[in-house]
Amino acid sequence: MHILPAQMPLVDVCSQEFLCVPSVWMQRELMCKEGLQSLFPMEEIAIMGLWELLPHIYNVKRKIKDTLDAAILFRPHAVVTVDSKGFSFRLLQQLKCRYNQKVDSPLHVHYVAPSFWAWKGGESRLSKLHNFVDHMLCILPFEDEICRLHGLPATYVGHPLLDDAAGLNVAGTSLQHKNVDSELSPDMSMRQRSGEAFSLEHGLSSDATILTMLPGSRMQEVARMLPIFFRTVQHLSHTLNDLSLVIPVAPHRDVRTYVENVVRSVPFPVVLIPGGSLEKRYGAFNASKAALCTSGTAVMELMLAKLPCVVAYQAHFLTECFIHLRKKINFISLPNILLDSPIVPEILFRACTDKNLAAKLSEVIFNDEVRQLQVGSAERMLQVLYEPIKRQGNLFAEELGDSGLSSDVYSPSTIAALTVLYTDKHRRMVHRN
Repeated sequence: MHILPAQMPLVDVCSQEFLCVPSVWMQRELMCKEGLQSLFPMEEIAIMGLWELLPHIYNVKRKIKDTLDAAILFRPHAVVTVDSKGFSFRLLQQLKCRYNQKVDSPLHVHYVAPSFWAWKGGESRLSKLHNFVDHMLCILPFEDEICRLHGLPATYVGHPLLDDAAGLNVAGTSLQHKNVDSELSPDMSMRQRSGEAFSLEHGLSSDATILTMLPGSRMQEVARMLPIFFRTVQHLSHTLNDLSLVIPVAPHRDVRTYVENVVRSVPFPVVLIPGGSLEKRYGAFNASKAALCTSGTAVMELMLAKLPCVVAYQAHFLTECFIHLRKKINFISLPNILLDSPIVPEILFRACTDKNLAAKLSEVIFNDEVRQLQVGSAERMLQVLYEPIKRQGNLFAEELGDSGLSSDVYSPSTIAALTVLYTDKHRRMVHRN
C-alpha cells in the first residue's frame, strides 16, 4: 500500500493506483488502521443543514482546493469519493475540468448515491452527475435502477451493514454463503453472551436497565441532541430499575470533550465507549433495553442488533422549513423507507421535545407489541438489502473462478472494490480499442 500524505489511501492493485476520499468518520477510522494519512480532519467538513453550512463555506472551499491539488499531483487512475456529496461532487467537477477530457483522466466513482429520490424534482439532478461521475456505487437496492434511468451508470453493491453482520456474526453464519435463511437467522444465545460480557466489563449490574444513546457523530448534532436525550431519560428514571446509560462517542476530540463534560452532571451511571469499535458498539446494543438515536446509519445498526429504538432529530428552523417544502417521502429512517412502514418511531423537528421522546421511549421499553414489531422487522430489512447483491456476487464469482477472493464476493465491501476495478478495466479496454 502506497500512502500519500493526504486524505486518501493509495492502493497499488493490478498495477493500477486508486485515490479514495473518505467522508464518513466510521470508514475513516477503519482506513486509518490500514495506513490512511489525512490532509485534514474530515470532521472539518462534516456539516449538515443549510443555515449551519454558512459559517463554514470558505473553509470547505479551501479544503476542496487542497484535495484537488493533491489529486492532480498524484495522477491516480481512479478517484473514489465517499459520501458527502457537497464536498465530493465539487471536487470531481473541478478535477474533470483540470483534465479537460484527456484520455488519461482518472475514472470517477462515487460511493453512496445521494438521496435525490427523497426530494421533489431530485431525480432529474442525477442526469447532470454524468458529466463528472463515471459510475455510482449504491447502498440501497432501488437506487441503481433510478440512476440508470437518468443516464448515470450505477451498481448496487450492498449496504455496509451487511459487512457488519458478517464480521460480527450477529446475524448467524457468514453472508458469503447462499442460503439466505440461515445467514440471517439470529443467534440469540450469542447476543445474550455479548451483552452479559459488556455489562461485566463495565461493572454494570445484571439487573440494571441499560439504555444506549446515539446522539450523532457531528459536533453540531451532538450538542443539539444529547441534552434532549438526557432530559428525556430523566423523565423516565423513576420508572426504570437501576438505570445506566451507554454512549458510543465519535472519534472526534471536540465531540469527546463535549460529551465528557456533559456527563459529569448526569445523576446516573454513564459508560462512554469508542464509537469506532464495532465490537464494543454491538456489545452495548446487546446489553441494552432500548436506544435513543439521532437519525442516520446508526438506526440500521440498531435494527441489525434487534434493539428497539426511537429516532429523534432537530434542525435549524430554516433547514426544517426547507425539508418540509421539498421532501416527498413519509419517513427519514432507512428501515422505515426500505419497508415502507413506520416500524421505528420518529420524533422530528419541533415535535422533538424531551416530553414527547419520553412518552415514545416508555412505549418502546414497556410495550411488548411495539418492541416485537421492530425486532421482527430486522430479518425482513436484511432480506431486502441482501437479495439483490447475490446476483452481482454470482457474476464476480464466475469471473474470478477459483481465485482466493471468490469465497468473499458476497460482501458489500468486496463487491464495491471489484466494481471499481472492473469498471476501470472496461474503460481502459474501450480507450485502447
